[in-house]
Amino acid sequence: MATLTPLSAQAIARLRSYVPPPTQYTNLPLTRRAAVLLLLFADKAGHLKVVLTIRASTLSSYAGQAALPGGKADVLTETPLQTARREAFEEIGLPLSNNKLPPPFRVEHLCQLPTYLARTELGVRPCVAFLTTSPPGASDSAAPSSPSAPTDRQPTGSAVPAVEDSLIPRLDAKEVAAVFTAPFHNFLRSKLDEQLWGDVGSAVDDVSSGWYQGSWSDWQESRWRMHNFYVPVAGQSVIRPRPKKKKRAPEAIEDAGQKRRAARPEKELGRGPDQPLPTASNKPARPAPSHTLPYRDRPSDDGVSAVTRFRVFGMTARILVDAARIAFGEQPDFEHNAHFGDEEMIERLMRIGRLSLKAKPDDELTREDLKAAAKI
Repeated sequence: MATLTPLSAQAIARLRSYVPPPTQYTNLPLTRRAAVLLLLFADKAGHLKVVLTIRASTLSSYAGQAALPGGKADVLTETPLQTARREAFEEIGLPLSNNKLPPPFRVEHLCQLPTYLARTELGVRPCVAFLTTSPPGASDSAAPSSPSAPTDRQPTGSAVPAVEDSLIPRLDAKEVAAVFTAPFHNFLRSKLDEQLWGDVGSAVDDVSSGWYQGSWSDWQESRWRMHNFYVPVAGQSVIRPRPKKKKRAPEAIEDAGQKRRAARPEKELGRGPDQPLPTASNKPARPAPSHTLPYRDRPSDDGVSAVTRFRVFGMTARILVDAARIAFGEQPDFEHNAHFGDEEMIERLMRIGRLSLKAKPDDELTREDLKAAAKI
């Protein structure tokens, strides 16, 4: 993996040391708990990137929208990190434990952010993690991009692989329409930064415009900045769902095979009457598959293939902006809300009886709910 730039190394260090304020997450009932994984990794130039998804069009909420991997908690004893990792495994195929990752990769948990409030009455806890090749305790800024000192999970003399080349393409868009990435630092900028995008920047027609749009709106009885980021698709490999194979019952497969063999003379099977059956040593090579594109680049009919930019907005955009503010120790060059998370509003809503144990499919906070909570 490439050496982190000094700016990226400092960002990782800040996230490691970040301590969130006391949270209302543990006071929420199980039906109101959710978590997302903000997974960072270093690109070939040492800049930090974040993994994002496009939600499937078949989902009942936020269908077709950009999101961080995540979802609802399963049991009360499940921590936000466990929820986020489980959902990331189910949605994008990220292994649950480091020993399931190809060596020398590992996922380091950096911190949790304050809990955010979704309109669907969920408390969402972002968990920030770093996909790295450095052993625990080692400095990522000193990790070389060419042959390095071997670890117990890396062969001697081998080069440290690039995440973008060797691991990101292995992710599997299991429950989402697409998996893509974006430079983390650019979520503090109103324009696309060519240095952060590398080859992607050169593939975009106009990198100076079309990245960010923002507006003010009323939410939680105060003025809220709504962020919209438009992530270019050109120049990066977008991972899409693998085509599903149709399964047949074992009996049907065996019966069909027997019928085909019985209907074809031995000459057509490639052997004479005195020739032995094919074995592993004399079996002819299997022809190459007819397709030439990898799964992640293969066109699909889900509407994602025709998109030139992915729109990242709503709570996902807000989480990314806030996480970048903490990581890089700077404020965005566009207007934004100063506070992090919604811990205070979550507490007030619980005090007026909202965010209760019994959740309904059509639960959605109204302006009247927020007005009542704001008066407490």
